[in-house]
Amino acid sequence: MEANNINIHVQNPDGTLTTLEAPIDMGLSLMEYLKACEYDILATCGGMALCATCCVDVLEGEDMLHEMSDDEYAMLDTLPDVLPNSRLSCQLKLNQEMDGLTIKLHGGLN
Repeated sequence: MEANNINIHVQNPDGTLTTLEAPIDMGLSLMEYLKACEYDILATCGGMALCATCCVDVLEGEDMLHEMSDDEYAMLDTLPDVLPNSRLSCQLKLNQEMDGLTIKLHGGLN
């Protein structure tokens, strides 16, 4: 793995994990990267924390993430099936501290 990349693990619907090598030097959000990897994420609002269609559940590494903003919290609060470990992937900028993060697409989004 290059110094400018991190590993993100994505849990598939069948429970298996796919490891992705994500660049941290391009300023991408987790949502942008997952879309580039052709995961089925709508991201209707384009990453503005206005739609919650990019919601992911953080299975491992939640402590690696920055604190949730008020806007992100308010948007997640509109979901009927939000979990304590749910986050908007558009609000998570890829960075070195996220190396090893394990996520799955939230609810019906996978």
